[in-house]
Amino acid sequence: AAPPLSTLSPRELDIQRGIARGESNKEIARALGIALTTVKGHVQHVLRKLCLSSRVQAAVVATSHGVV
Repeated sequence: AAPPLSTLSPRELDIQRGIARGESNKEIARALGIALTTVKGHVQHVLRKLCLSSRVQAAVVATSHGVV
């Protein structure tokens, strides 16, 4: 099982929500007013913290835990 979402920072949760909504990194960056490279780093942190290997898995976890 993946570690709990509580391990994510507030910004990482914002990124997780964007992933779950099917947004691209560019769309997430624009919506949050941050750089694309920053989003890419946060995506990697989210995947690493939750022991996941893909955005699809991250979206499933977010949806199943009511993040979106």
